[in-house]
Amino acid sequence: MLGNISLGRYYPADSLLHRLDPRTKLLGVIIFMVLIFMAQSVAAMLLLAALTIVLIILSKVPVKQVLSGLKPILFILIFAFVLNIFTGTGKEWLRLGPLKITDQGVYTAIRMAVRLTLLIMNTTLLLTLTTTPVMVADAMEKLLGPLSRFGFPAHEMAMMMSIALRFVPTLLEETEKIMKAQSSRGADYDTGGLISKAKGLVSVLIPLFVSAFKRAEDLATAMEARCYRGGEGRTRMKSLKFTSADMAFAIF
Repeated sequence: MLGNISLGRYYPADSLLHRLDPRTKLLGVIIFMVLIFMAQSVAAMLLLAALTIVLIILSKVPVKQVLSGLKPILFILIFAFVLNIFTGTGKEWLRLGPLKITDQGVYTAIRMAVRLTLLIMNTTLLLTLTTTPVMVADAMEKLLGPLSRFGFPAHEMAMMMSIALRFVPTLLEETEKIMKAQSSRGADYDTGGLISKAKGLVSVLIPLFVSAFKRAEDLATAMEARCYRGGEGRTRMKSLKFTSADMAFAIF
């Protein structure tokens, strides 16, 4: 179900990861991305997988909640896996007409699937499940703050990211409601060919866009009513502060 996707959803808990400064977690995600794409050997992949398990345990977030973050990219995972299997070189294992499966192709496909899985799981775990969208925006604004001297809109960029993260689960829930409503009126999204299914989605996309624009208008009105005029002179209820736990996590 679309409503079970964890992207953009904050999972409240009292854990080490929840208490960390959001800037530490944001930098941790960037470092983890670099490590994932640098890892080539099986031992390095297993080490990163073990690190991911440790982070899940420290976060106190249910494993099912973490794995649900893979649903949006499930098609990409399967497509990349199949593509790498049939385009790899090396010793031939099986031939299916013009296509062949090789040992190197299987290894590359598994490695790519593991990379994408670890990347999404850690990004979801460190940013959305254990950090509120407001804290993520504050962390981005603080980290991009020095670029403001050169005219970079750090506050506006952070605000856009915060709003996008906040409304991802809302729009997913809205999509699910619209699909159920249209199905009750006789719409069919499971049968027929690709073109037939694409035409059926029009009945979902139009009301979804209307709902999204209405929400955007309501949000703009609410921000104006609260005298929002950008980041100049704004204060925060919670100040970001590095602690010894942040230093230990960064070193780890």
